Amino acid sequence: MQATAYTYDPESRSGQVLLDDGTPVPFDAAAFDAGGLRLLRPGQRVRIETATGTGAEAEAGAVSAGAGLRITLVTLQTF
Repeated sequence: MQATAYTYDPESRSGQVLLDDGTPVPFDAAAFDAGGLRLLRPGQRVRIETATGTGAEAEAGAVSAGAGLRITLVTLQTF
């Protein structure tokens, strides 16, 4: 799946991406590290891999495209 980098904190190696519909989805240091990146700038196009969450958002049946998604990998989109 593709997204756009929205925020990134180099100290925690976490941030958020925006899905193509504008939905923000957070990622943690493990997802960032899995992609092998050293830096991420807002606006960069990225490829993400996700897993469906099992938390309260998923149980509540949230309708947002990003609800219940957990990002497992963030890397640069290559063409």
